[in-house]
Amino acid sequence: MTTPVEFAARDGYALAGTLFNPGQANGRAVLLHAATGVKRGFYAKFAAHLAQEGFTVLTFDYRGIGDSRRGSLRRFPARMSDWARLDAAGALDYLAVQAPDAKLLCVGHSFGGNGLGVVPGIERYAAALFVGTQSGYWRHWPGAGKPAMWLLTHLMLPSVSGALGYFPMKLLGQGEDLPGGVAREWAGWCRNPRYAAGAVGSEGYARLTAPIRSYWVSDDRYAPRPAAEALFELYPNAAAKELVEVDAAAHGGGIGHFGFFRERFRDTLWRDASGWLARQ
Repeated sequence: MTTPVEFAARDGYALAGTLFNPGQANGRAVLLHAATGVKRGFYAKFAAHLAQEGFTVLTFDYRGIGDSRRGSLRRFPARMSDWARLDAAGALDYLAVQAPDAKLLCVGHSFGGNGLGVVPGIERYAAALFVGTQSGYWRHWPGAGKPAMWLLTHLMLPSVSGALGYFPMKLLGQGEDLPGGVAREWAGWCRNPRYAAGAVGSEGYARLTAPIRSYWVSDDRYAPRPAAEALFELYPNAAAKELVEVDAAAHGGGIGHFGFFRERFRDTLWRDASGWLARQ
């Protein structure tokens, strides 16, 4: 059963979510931490698949995104750390109440995994599964990607969001527009060699002691392999760190940063992911 829900972030801000309840629960509950500027509806079919496998699943929109947006984004008061410390933490609190006897598991897409260490309470997770997740430090990008990331993080994100009061991601075809504070803080993290762990502190990252499985997709230009491998350095105390290479060509090509969550991978990538989560 799929139910639209509303719950409070840690500061009381009302967040929109969707709760996917299984027909027969397997004793595990999954919080899906979305990528930057991606609405929860993007993950609905994957979440429904997990529910069919027995997981209780919660998806949600960060403040300023999707149904958690209130009015104009111009000067909307939000930072990327608010998405983690307030919104994701509130979602984890809510899921724990909805599935009180279940093991808590994380699925993090991109920012949803690399910003996990900023989320209070991640020591409650029994396992973390990442997709397209990376350390966002700009020097991890090889070749022509490196100057492109320098331009984005040193000039475009700070200057455009400063001038407009928000960052127009839609114009770039990259999801929802971002609150200006989110864009500027994200740029700052990407300029730090240790990403968010260096910018806001590494203590939270050290609290994750669960095993991590991270899917790296060979044609993902937003998460090149050096950046995906550097991610593991942010989580020093994880019980295990497994990088699973997804050969895009072997799966029909065209996966990139977002394709993992498309339904054509229900019987391949999704089954592999849900099987790993069920074993934790």
